[in-house]
Amino acid sequence: MDVEKLTAIDVHTHAEVSADGHGSLSPELLGASAEYFKSHTERQPTIPQMAAYYRERSMAAVVFTVDAEHATGHPRISNEEIAESCAAHSDVLIPFASVDPWKGRAAVREARRLVEVCGVRGFKFHPSVQGFSPDDRMAYPLYGAIEELGVPALFHTGQTGIGAGVPGGGGIRLKYSNPMLVDDVAVDFPELRIILAHPSFPWQDEALAVATHKPYVHIDLSGWSPKYFPPQLVRYANSLLKDKVLFGSDYPVITPDRWLADFGKLEIKPAVRPKILKENAARLLGLTGPSARRVEGEGA
Repeated sequence: MDVEKLTAIDVHTHAEVSADGHGSLSPELLGASAEYFKSHTERQPTIPQMAAYYRERSMAAVVFTVDAEHATGHPRISNEEIAESCAAHSDVLIPFASVDPWKGRAAVREARRLVEVCGVRGFKFHPSVQGFSPDDRMAYPLYGAIEELGVPALFHTGQTGIGAGVPGGGGIRLKYSNPMLVDDVAVDFPELRIILAHPSFPWQDEALAVATHKPYVHIDLSGWSPKYFPPQLVRYANSLLKDKVLFGSDYPVITPDRWLADFGKLEIKPAVRPKILKENAARLLGLTGPSARRVEGEGA
């Protein structure tokens, strides 16, 4: 991957359909998501189609699914398939995996194999969909392995459109996605690189507090059009968190074209804009050489 030639790195995109047509969500949850996001089901690109889309824009993208088999009973898209497909398009795609923490020791073994053998570069957690609290000690062996492997862990935070409008929210509990629950993880795994995904409605201030207090906690800006960002998020992105905020779209729910058009209208300092769009992610993901693990402004 030639980072210098990239215009941006999108750290939050979803593989929603496998090569054989298997979807990442059950029909019930997919239908609710489509209603919530509108047009969500109009286009569910394959991974090769995602590669072509981002290559056309001279962007790179982190790709993952969500393994929530324990809570939902719905089989996941294979992490191996995602890793292999991304490897075939390594000029623009970066594979993350998702391993259900309820799988215990099997999850730890799988995480190690996915990084060491399959080339996975990070892990995605969706506590509300996976049905666990991030500070549950059940997940700690998996976090320990990820920390030891030296790759990031990305946690969904805030409200989710998945399950919205379904009676009982489809069994999805929003409380598990309070970013303050990830604070314990940052304390107990001090070298683990963490990404808090999305503007964390209704816990935006909690996310900002954790990210400013813990040196290796970052925030991605996916899932919302920037025109709806809370003012305090924009203020912190421009100042205390300028080295720890990351561009993410949530593609295909939100396209990077729409996100970037709205981001261009925000009052972001010229020196900060390239950090958010590419530089911070390149460093965090280890794409910029031996200094990649250094986080600027850690003492903020």
